Amino acid sequence: MSPIKHIPNFITCLNVLSGTLSIVASVEGFPILAALLILAAVFFDFFDGFFARLLKAYSLLGKELDSLADLISFGVAPAFIIYNLLKSVLLINEPSGNTSKLDLLILFFPFLLVVFSALRLAKFNIDTRQISSFIGLPTPANAILIASLPMVMAYAGSIKYFFIILNLKFLIPLIFIECFLLVSPIPMFALKFKNLSMNENLIQYIFLSTILMLIILFQIIAIPLIVLMPLIILIYIILSIINAIVAKIQ
Repeated sequence: MSPIKHIPNFITCLNVLSGTLSIVASVEGFPILAALLILAAVFFDFFDGFFARLLKAYSLLGKELDSLADLISFGVAPAFIIYNLLKSVLLINEPSGNTSKLDLLILFFPFLLVVFSALRLAKFNIDTRQISSFIGLPTPANAILIASLPMVMAYAGSIKYFFIILNLKFLIPLIFIECFLLVSPIPMFALKFKNLSMNENLIQYIFLSTILMLIILFQIIAIPLIVLMPLIILIYIILSIINAIVAKIQ
């Protein structure tokens, strides 16, 4: 095989490296760096597929490597971010023999995301329907939502976001909702344009137009753009559900 054909796998390895370093950053107490490394992994995850299509460098190795990379970067790494947020809420530096059983149970919850991400990726690998779209929330979208949390707390410029996020009533439901969405039967559209046709890519154009309008609005009313990150994922989920309902009606 030509060395050029290995470019997608090399980019996937950068995805693995970013996810692994994100875990290290979380463990060492650098949540923003952990979040940025997850976003870097999302970047590499997009471009390994892009170059695989461009170079026609498809392989079983690349497919398996991509899934393993995604599990680390978009399953394990986000789980550690939520884990650290929960430790902050529970005022736990490190779990010990004095930690209550309830608190230990709560600290177990984030790692359900790893389990359900693994199920999501395994289902994707054997589901022939998920070629131009997804069934269930894609793991990168889920990871972006989680990575945005420490960034919103740090850069949103308002203490209210800090208290909203550092709250068991927010974090625990978020974990279980995300676990459900990862393996749900809900069709989710992909941001892949077959061509420039409005009719064939209507949902993608609606999504991008909505984001553009939100960016303009947020600038006008002086709300930090970082707050858009979780909002974008929420809009993506809502539009996917609406699109699925409309498709069934038609």
